[in-house]
Amino acid sequence: MRFELPANKKLVYEMTMPIRWGDMDSMGHVNNTIYFRYFEVARLDWFFSVAAPHGITMQTSGEGVIIVNAFCNFIRQLEYPGDVRTKMYVGGDIGRSSFDTFVTIERTDEPGVLYAEGGATTVWTDFAAKKSRPLPDWLRELIR
Repeated sequence: MRFELPANKKLVYEMTMPIRWGDMDSMGHVNNTIYFRYFEVARLDWFFSVAAPHGITMQTSGEGVIIVNAFCNFIRQLEYPGDVRTKMYVGGDIGRSSFDTFVTIERTDEPGVLYAEGGATTVWTDFAAKKSRPLPDWLRELIR
């Protein structure tokens, strides 16, 4: 089964990360679990960059985002050495407390060639109460 990224998504962040030797598995390519790590790093780096001006620090006693599901379409095998370029998007339906994020991965030495694409449903949460909360206005405006 392959999940399709929506056409109505908005690019919000890009970053470059090295492919580490330890990211590879015994088959000589980047392990499938690492793609999710690349997605996570891009998503959190974006979130921290937009949340800090609003006093959000992701402490367990405050509020912030959690992921309730995630998917990855593996298109090509990544191999060491090299750098990956992640592009993060928001899109789809914005709910009361949730929104969708999407990430694409390409190598920096092959711009425009997709190696993976994926996404996650992100929920605004009160960490102490362990319950979802409505998206803050500043975040809703940013992702709209």
